[in-house]
Amino acid sequence: MTLEHPADRGGSRRGPFERLAERASNFTSSPAFFGICMLLVGTVIGVHIAKAPLTWMLLAGESMTAVTLLLLALLKNSERRAEHAVQRKLDAIAAALIETQHGAPGPAQRALRTAIGIEEQT
Repeated sequence: MTLEHPADRGGSRRGPFERLAERASNFTSSPAFFGICMLLVGTVIGVHIAKAPLTWMLLAGESMTAVTLLLLALLKNSERRAEHAVQRKLDAIAAALIETQHGAPGPAQRALRTAIGIEEQT
């Protein structure tokens, strides 16, 4: 286990968690997942309206809590990757601007071109 920034883990290639998090993030932003969530909420409401036994109410509530916790973890992972990508782009822009003021293009401008496609890499 590492406490590094998610975008810095594993160098330039993605690890299994990053790939899983990306796929899960794509799925949770889909209409299918929204439908699943609506069914889950409808089930919880139905359990309470039907005055089902306490065991069923607890199961419904705990399933909502589990989904919420997983979505929070996915959201935080996506947020950190996006934040890191934006920061790398800003750093590349600043370095390229400084390089441009000093004359000929150099490594900072090449880094800027690389940073423009950073979302696909992180």
